Amino acid sequence: MVVASIGEVAKKDIVYGNQIKSGDIVIGLRSSGIHSNGISLARKILFKQWGGKYEPYDAPDGLNREIVFEVLEPMRIYVKPIMNVLKEFEVKGLVHITGDAYSKFNRLMEFSKGIGFEFNNFKPQPIFQLIQEISKELKKPITDEEMLKTFNMGWGFAIVCKPEDKDNIIDGLNKSNAEAEPIGKVNTSEKIVAVWKKKVLIQ
Repeated sequence: MVVASIGEVAKKDIVYGNQIKSGDIVIGLRSSGIHSNGISLARKILFKQWGGKYEPYDAPDGLNREIVFEVLEPMRIYVKPIMNVLKEFEVKGLVHITGDAYSKFNRLMEFSKGIGFEFNNFKPQPIFQLIQEISKELKKPITDEEMLKTFNMGWGFAIVCKPEDKDNIIDGLNKSNAEAEPIGKVNTSEKIVAVWKKKVLIQ
């Protein structure tokens, strides 16, 4: 089944991402797991059928259920909480952290020149740690840099906002059960930098 949707957005309501400045805050909304990030890579590491370690209904240590259900956990949809934020606050940028993960913030750098991003809050679900551990066991190691370029590492959507709006936006998102937290900030580096496992990784 193929599904598509068509809509109309008034010009005044478009978030162009062209007013982002150093000091602005990046708020992350919790993902439900892998989503659509790196599915092909995950199955090559996790499932025997594609050269990985497990049968679909194995339940590895660290997971609370069979691995096939963990990998296929439905993706969170963020439309309602995001629309509520847009009604009340000036939002400077929106990023769906799917394919290419944090590299997608490059697109905002094209519209707001001279900026960069530093991410310093990652809370990956156990499935991500398992993928990386098993990749090493199979002699197909996935580096920390590749994990951040491929997988969402716990955050499925991001909002860029003014620092003075951060707390109110997070409060509103959490009332919608979006599980929101600050995950980074905007600077003038013209790079995407992640601070993870006490290492600085430049993308």
